[in-house]
Amino acid sequence: MKNNFDQVINRHATGSVKWDFIDRYQNMQTDNLLPMWVSDYDFACPPNVLEALHRRVEHGVFGYSERDENYYTALTNWFERRHQLLIHPEWVCSIEGVVPGLSLLVQMLSQVGDSVVVQGPYYGSFAKIITLNQRNLVENPLQEDPDVGYVMDLEQLEELFSKYRPPLFILCNPHNPTGRCWSKDELTKLLTLCEKYDVTVLSDEIWADLLLPGSTFTSVLHLESRWHSRVIAATSASKTFGLSSLRISNFLIPDAGLKARFIERLNAHGLDVFNALSMEAATAAYNGSEKWLDELLDYLAANRDWFVSQIQNYLPWLRVIPAQGTYLIWIDCRALGLNDNELKSVMTEIAGIAPSMGSGFGPAGSGFIRLNLGCPRSYLEQAIKGLQRIGAQ
Repeated sequence: MKNNFDQVINRHATGSVKWDFIDRYQNMQTDNLLPMWVSDYDFACPPNVLEALHRRVEHGVFGYSERDENYYTALTNWFERRHQLLIHPEWVCSIEGVVPGLSLLVQMLSQVGDSVVVQGPYYGSFAKIITLNQRNLVENPLQEDPDVGYVMDLEQLEELFSKYRPPLFILCNPHNPTGRCWSKDELTKLLTLCEKYDVTVLSDEIWADLLLPGSTFTSVLHLESRWHSRVIAATSASKTFGLSSLRISNFLIPDAGLKARFIERLNAHGLDVFNALSMEAATAAYNGSEKWLDELLDYLAANRDWFVSQIQNYLPWLRVIPAQGTYLIWIDCRALGLNDNELKSVMTEIAGIAPSMGSGFGPAGSGFIRLNLGCPRSYLEQAIKGLQRIGAQ
């Protein structure tokens, strides 16, 4: 029996950031907005994950828990099956989320006042963990490309490496918000530069499983082992299976010295205890939700195809950026001739939707919006009708 991703599930009054806290987090003062900002699903998580959680809850005891062999086997087998990536269990360090882990690594691998390079438009939490840790955010803007969406400006990146001598570069792959999956050739050139200037790469690969048809994912760990001493990859089941509030992520650290330092940092912050339900959910998802994900990817691809066709046919003042992964869509609204505050106003007051404003992704995002297509088709139909109202003004 196929999963019904068209089912509308009421998420109001569940503590949902996306649905219940738009005013607090987005300062959008409208009660009836369609939320398309937070990157989580409006689908139920896989049935076998729900079954595993029910069994664990019915057991009734929630004492201190640890990752067992099944957890590591589920994780490593998943990456071998889905991405032909061999992960050694001893590489795995777990923490309650990717962003907290990245923040600890920024503290561990740089000093106050050091520069950390990101590629804009960049995920807003990258800016937060860099600046609040009193490091200097240096932006290497991506360059638009009509065929693939965006490409790296490696020439400028080398200039930044030479000028600022940053110890760290934060990579997002697949890239949020643009949906670009970086190729082996691009990553090889990037790591060659990082080797030349002694830069460590923190690669946020949380979107790795969410690929559009015909696309493939290349991890920094797919590349030559000579670079393993300067790469750390962050993964999680949360984006793939809709488990964002069941907080557990895995940092894959091939270098034993780096891993030992990271474990010491986790212990220093008391982050050595794991949530029993989180481990249960992630293990069940990796072990038994592959068919569910394949069906979901088909649904998400159809959502994107439909949404793009509607924009091309009825909303010529919007331009969709090509992508290879994620369930996000990055849209250029600059033809409207509005500043970012005006753009936000027409999206909320006329279209009736709450997007992620591109300006929240740094200077390179100005004039853009990011929408979440991980929802029933009926929500997208509502969004298109709202966007058409802007064109009618």
